[in-house]
Amino acid sequence: MVDKINIYDLIIIGAGPAGVSAAIYAARQRLEMLIISKDLGGQVAKKAVDIENYPGFSKISGPDLVNLYDKQLKANNLKIEHDEVIGIEKDGSKFLIKTKSGEVYESISVIVTSGAESKKLSVPGEEEFAGKGVSYCSLCDGPLFSNKIIAVVGGGNNGFESALFLSNYVKKIYILEYSLQVKADRENQDLVLKHKNIEIITNAKVLKIDGENFVNSITYEDLTKNKEVTLKVDGVFVEIGYVPSIYFVKDLVDLDEKDEIIFDPKTLSTKTPGLFSAGDCNVSRYKQIVMASGQGAIAALSAYEYIKKNKHE
Repeated sequence: MVDKINIYDLIIIGAGPAGVSAAIYAARQRLEMLIISKDLGGQVAKKAVDIENYPGFSKISGPDLVNLYDKQLKANNLKIEHDEVIGIEKDGSKFLIKTKSGEVYESISVIVTSGAESKKLSVPGEEEFAGKGVSYCSLCDGPLFSNKIIAVVGGGNNGFESALFLSNYVKKIYILEYSLQVKADRENQDLVLKHKNIEIITNAKVLKIDGENFVNSITYEDLTKNKEVTLKVDGVFVEIGYVPSIYFVKDLVDLDEKDEIIFDPKTLSTKTPGLFSAGDCNVSRYKQIVMASGQGAIAALSAYEYIKKNKHE
């Protein structure tokens, strides 16, 4: 039984680029609000190494951008409740937001900016060696593999950018890509080709990860030659994309085939009045920091208009 319910105009779920942008714009409208997030920065904190396509910066690292987020939130007297939302219900004209810690919050409007989580390979050994050589964050764990041999699974931009970062630490890197051709931008491909310690292997279907106390090999099927190949590696970095983190709100939104939230492009509203969404949890062909930030701003301004109309109902 809940003794106390905390009431707000707006609750923002997630504190990545979309959530931070939404919070800053909402603060300027003098809304009584709360940010609930497991961390600050989302994928920017975990995945972004060097950001070179964000207006205002020729280059900035993910951690440095997150530090700026932190300063901006503090300058606007905003604070993050470090918790995990596990459920949202619409109760009349109000939303009830339940968290893992047992708290229940009430708000007139909600903006979901919960982003996405790394996809899993779903092969034998992946779960067993998670944290024991299997990693989903090169920025977090890269320095632990100094002078080691590692595999990066995924030939898109995330995989190539991770490999470029890891090349500063490790002795040898294998990039394994399932398709015949890698999907990374030409610029990233050119940068990788300049590194003699990075080898690209295409048509490689990962079959298993092996080890004892720690990873010591990865086995893939060479789809061209129809044979299994085992590489001796000390670590495996999985970079095959993301899945939206929206399990807690599925009953209140429409989803596409990828479980991404379908929204009104003009207002970022979902099918549930008062519920908005922004960032990587939304349907989008492109997942970019600048796009998530823009969506966050639109969602906040739309939420403000909704709150004005519904606050005293």
